[in-house]
Amino acid sequence: QVQLVESGGGLVQPGGSLRLSCAASGFTFRSYAMSWYRQAPGKERELVAAITSAGGSTNYADSVKGRFTISRDNAKNTVYLQMNSLKPEDTAVYYCNAHWRTPYGLEFDYWGQGTQVTVSS
Repeated sequence: QVQLVESGGGLVQPGGSLRLSCAASGFTFRSYAMSWYRQAPGKERELVAAITSAGGSTNYADSVKGRFTISRDNAKNTVYLQMNSLKPEDTAVYYCNAHWRTPYGLEFDYWGQGTQVTVSS
């Protein structure tokens, strides 16, 4: 059974930090690119950060560059999102995503249940 379980969300003051974790099970984690998305109330879900299967390449939304860092530990089947200098506009539900496109063109996509991040004084 595939599972992505996010943790680490919560309430933090502007300028503070949080570290999100996403523990994966039920699939070959090291084969999948991993991403963090977020969705604020009334807005579409947006890509925040992504990392390749081996962790050699990352990319970020312009709004979080220089503040957020995505990383992964393939030995622990876990992906992380370190969030620093948080702003009220970072408030959203954060989702973990696993994606794999096979050499034959099949695609596999898994999602976590989300974790709430609220940035407020």
